Amino acid sequence: MQNMETEGVRISYPGDQYHHHSDSEITESESNVYSGPLSGPLNKRAGMKSNSSASCNICDDSVAAQSVKTSAVASDLEKDPQLTSPARGLEKRTSFGSSVVRSASARITQVSQELKRLTSFLKRAPPARFDRTKSAATQALKGLKFISKTDDDAGWPAVEKQFNKLTASTNGSLPRSLFGKCIGMNEESTDFAGNLFDALARERGMKGDSINKAQLKEFWDQISEQSFDSRLRTFFDMVDKDADGRITEVEIREIICLSASANKLLNIQKQAQEYAALIMEEFDPDHLGYIMIDDLEMLLLPTPNQSLRGGDSQNLSKKLSKKLKYTKEKNRLRRWSQSTKYFLQDNWQRVCIIALWIGVMCGLFAYKFVQYRNKAAYEVMDHCVCMAKGAAETLKLNMALILLPVCRNTITYLRNKTTLGVVIPFDDNLNFHQMIAGGIAIGTGIHAIYHLACDFPRLIYARSDKYKLMEPFFGDQPSSYWRFVKSTEGVTGIVMVVLMAIAFTLASPWFRRSELKRLPKPLKSLTGFNAFWYSHHLFIIVYILLILHGIYLYLIKEWYKKTTWMYLAVPLALYVCERLIRALRSSIEPVTILKVAVYRENVLSLHMSKPEGFSYKSGQYMFVNCAALSPFEWHPFSLTSAPGEDYLSVHIRSRGDWTQQLITRFSKVCKPPPSGESGLLRADFLQGDSNSNFPKVLIDGPYGAPAQEYKNYEVVLLVGLGIGATPMISIMKDIVNNIKAVKEEEEDALENGMNGRSGQTLKATTAEAVPKRKAAGSTINNFQTRKTYFYWVTREQGSFDWFRGEMNEVAELDSRGVIDLNTYCTSVYEEGDARSALIAMLQSLNHAKNGIDIVSGTRVKSHFAKPNWHCVYERIASNHTHARVGVFYCGSAALAKELRQLGKDFSHKTSTKFDFHKENF
Repeated sequence: MQNMETEGVRISYPGDQYHHHSDSEITESESNVYSGPLSGPLNKRAGMKSNSSASCNICDDSVAAQSVKTSAVASDLEKDPQLTSPARGLEKRTSFGSSVVRSASARITQVSQELKRLTSFLKRAPPARFDRTKSAATQALKGLKFISKTDDDAGWPAVEKQFNKLTASTNGSLPRSLFGKCIGMNEESTDFAGNLFDALARERGMKGDSINKAQLKEFWDQISEQSFDSRLRTFFDMVDKDADGRITEVEIREIICLSASANKLLNIQKQAQEYAALIMEEFDPDHLGYIMIDDLEMLLLPTPNQSLRGGDSQNLSKKLSKKLKYTKEKNRLRRWSQSTKYFLQDNWQRVCIIALWIGVMCGLFAYKFVQYRNKAAYEVMDHCVCMAKGAAETLKLNMALILLPVCRNTITYLRNKTTLGVVIPFDDNLNFHQMIAGGIAIGTGIHAIYHLACDFPRLIYARSDKYKLMEPFFGDQPSSYWRFVKSTEGVTGIVMVVLMAIAFTLASPWFRRSELKRLPKPLKSLTGFNAFWYSHHLFIIVYILLILHGIYLYLIKEWYKKTTWMYLAVPLALYVCERLIRALRSSIEPVTILKVAVYRENVLSLHMSKPEGFSYKSGQYMFVNCAALSPFEWHPFSLTSAPGEDYLSVHIRSRGDWTQQLITRFSKVCKPPPSGESGLLRADFLQGDSNSNFPKVLIDGPYGAPAQEYKNYEVVLLVGLGIGATPMISIMKDIVNNIKAVKEEEEDALENGMNGRSGQTLKATTAEAVPKRKAAGSTINNFQTRKTYFYWVTREQGSFDWFRGEMNEVAELDSRGVIDLNTYCTSVYEEGDARSALIAMLQSLNHAKNGIDIVSGTRVKSHFAKPNWHCVYERIASNHTHARVGVFYCGSAALAKELRQLGKDFSHKTSTKFDFHKENF
């Protein structure tokens, strides 16, 4: 490493005036100046001394060396190991006397050759000047932010408040370990924040591991600086730990490890050495052993011709924002009318079904109310009996209807074989099931309250003359409640209410998803899917009691007037047939486990044999049972295999007791992963003929799901969160298979009897042939999809291992670019954050050289943080005007609400219509 002295240095940043300094005036903050590719920065703290002088201008956001004197050669010869060998040879000549004289000619020749080589090296073309265009400079201002809130005017007050809180017990001294927390970084960024602290302290010549408030304010002012050059300087100082003005491979490896740790990228952390070598290979072609700040700038700053990551165009966003600008209607009546119209357009199917359901209930209630209003019982019990009987009639209806939405085979048949889906929203079957449950709860409450609190007291305290009207039904006048409670009607009614209360409570989201964290330990067992599953089967007892309750009615003696069994007969028979079909089908069609993989993040991949006659559509799901865990529990999982494949596959993530036990059981019988294979806790294990070690698995299905309707749309948006990508993977594989089939059929059509025709004739004939093949039931029947946008958002890097093979397969086979693949890792800080800047640079380098994304490990280049869904919808609306887009989503309910609302907004304000479908199990 050479040392150099400067006679004068001219330093300029955008917007600053030129300043002239002597060598002794150069400060640490002004040390980012260079004299050429062989020299370090003019940095006083590095102790640089030389006989050369240089003048360097940094202006217009670029760096260019103006002059380098040849006296730098002597310094280079003294320090560079590759260049000092001839010089050392000359030094040895004085100690060897006459022997050196005899070899002088040869030595002089050698030195001459080395000097020529050095001269040519110094005269080589300087590194290409990194000229920032206006757009690149604008993009630069968004980059290398050390923390997002540094751009907020209220940033320092918040940091100062945090400082006072953290230093309350340390007399105003903030330790290095709490620096990240003080400026707002999370725990994962502690090491990164520590290195930032070291760089800022090193620049100021500070010692020790703590700072006061004034020093923190200096640190804050620097890291919140809006200039990209300032941020670049700070980032460079973080990497350049020995402050020699150069970044070595070791230093690059360390900052890669820090960035990977802050972003929870374990795979990158393990391969830090490999990626550091990649950077050196690309930016140190002469093997000098270091790179300079201009190289780092070229790495971190997007080039002018580089497209924006994520494919979102700012110009597009501006145009659409103007087009989508919402102007609020001032007239309140018109505003209400417009919102009502939009609501009916989006929900007319649901509105019709709910209106029909409510109308029928109201009609039954009114019918029974009027009927008992004209009976003798009204003379004793007044309106109480009318309310109780009216509610009872709605209960009969709802207890029958609630079974229909869970008759999955029937719904699948109606969805696939009929056109009822035009008017019946089959996707909302579980929502309707829950809504009917609400109606049952209300009806039960009205019926029980009016009987217990109104009817029975009136009977007990009725006058003797009036009670005579009730003697044919109740016998002698009762004197206490016990008479009613111990009767068949009372016992069956009370037991039903208790059982329904238990089932409804444990089916609520708080209990089913174990969202109640502060329950006492004895009650913990009442939460989770298992508690929901078993408690729901209490309804078997409820239906038996309901029939008995309907037989032993107080006020009706004729059998043909006891209508409870009439309401329940057909739905109960249908549901019993459903359960029998499930039991028979799962036992008649056993499956063989072909392959098992247990991934990180507790995800199990099962590849099973495909039973004969098992026909399904992409997007559908099936139930899986493992008798070794529980012979009664069946759990639904989306199929990840495509219909054209000769196997069935599902990916199961640990979400509760059953799934965790299943993963643990299969993990024990799998072999350890081979060395060098990442992403698997257990290796794929081909089972072959010896399957005795694997637990027996039964399947039941397939069942219809919203995602299977994707073929009805020319443009499709698929969104999966985490394991919610499972139905989308099957759909993408199916799309690729359909594309291949279409291509093959078109090629066959062109080859069979069409050779020799003109191009226009060929196109016309092919266009005519496609509908004919559709009518004949070819592979492209009902397939309309022409463009698919896939967005997979996951928290952990290891999640990408689940579908690495499938993603690569789709990327390779989609030769027509029908599927636009977009993967997002939310553990990585958003693009522009200093903590993810090096990761983004590595990603671009490795993808350009090897075609592999370092985050996902696939051919698909992943993005950081969360998608901007508004921009996603804007992009699709712009690319596909006057189209109907099918949006299919599988994931948490929170994002579903946002995606549904965005679809409505864009459907109302653009010519593109978005139909939202959410996966429901």
